[in-house]
Amino acid sequence: MQFLYHPDAGLPDITIEGEAYRYIFKVRRHREGERIALRNLRNDYLYFYRIDRVTRREAELMFEEKEERTVMPDKKVHVGWCIVDPKTVEKTVPTLNELGVVKISFLYCERSQKHFKIDLERLKRILINSSQQCGRSRMMELEILDSVETYFERYPESAVLDFGGESLPCDGGVGPILIGCEGGFSEMERKFFENRTIYGLHTPLILKSESAVCTVAALTVV
Repeated sequence: MQFLYHPDAGLPDITIEGEAYRYIFKVRRHREGERIALRNLRNDYLYFYRIDRVTRREAELMFEEKEERTVMPDKKVHVGWCIVDPKTVEKTVPTLNELGVVKISFLYCERSQKHFKIDLERLKRILINSSQQCGRSRMMELEILDSVETYFERYPESAVLDFGGESLPCDGGVGPILIGCEGGFSEMERKFFENRTIYGLHTPLILKSESAVCTVAALTVV
């Protein structure tokens, strides 16, 4: 763990309890008087606290100092991802977080199964754990949109990943990019692709949606 997440990191005094308490004192075996680093994942500061008092259920931390330490890739990638099985999303999001994707816009396309529901609060908890492990300084942004049309209304500059497109550049100059679900886009949805940049992954193999998302992130961020 590179730091401990706490939404109030930066305040003079903080109390930790629950899962954070168990991890710090049962797993990491910290003691009174030791110093630990916290982030709130809303800015690029590391906040250093001294463990002032420990009881059987909670601990009080005293603020000592802060240090601005940005841990994010220089290339900012925003992915539009047509909704797939939430279990697949939950397994894939930590990888995208580690690769440095700054935002995911989940959206329903015609071939998304409409009973799939994305739990943003659960994903946030997954991202917190991932960020503590990889050291990322800011939380990934998440949103849910209802259609491809709505996505392009909000992000008219977005490119698309689809079959037969031009080679995906690796210089971070992609901007937002839309990736389909299993089965790809419908012909009706492809009408929205007119006058847009279409990229493709030139491989003879057919990738799953989550594999395509990770490939785009790896090529354009790292």
